[in-house]
Amino acid sequence: MSFIFVALGGALGALARYAISLIPMKVEFPVLTLVTNIIGAVLIGFVVGFASNRENVSENAVLFWKTGVCGGFTTFSTFSLEAFNLLESKRYLAGGSYIALSVACCIVGVICGKKLAMLIRGF
Repeated sequence: MSFIFVALGGALGALARYAISLIPMKVEFPVLTLVTNIIGAVLIGFVVGFASNRENVSENAVLFWKTGVCGGFTTFSTFSLEAFNLLESKRYLAGGSYIALSVACCIVGVICGKKLAMLIRGF
């Protein structure tokens, strides 16, 4: 049964990622992937923070959101390809900035998501 929750969440996450990719942007920097990964980091931090030490959160709900939605939504493979392409085309500043921003912002996103979940759990 857990596979169904992961699959449904993955489908929802992939659809959301695709919807974001349709936003028209005329920049060479992969902004939409960066934003998608930051949103995914905040979401996974929130899910983990909300579910921690809570007995009334089902394992299937966590699988749906964390493994399914976040796994289908975030785009680390796309991030890796875009970073490689920037570096391969000798756009070292853009590539390095993209890598540093992605890692730093996503870690901060996880922290923010966990803190948000703790705030909500406190109410």
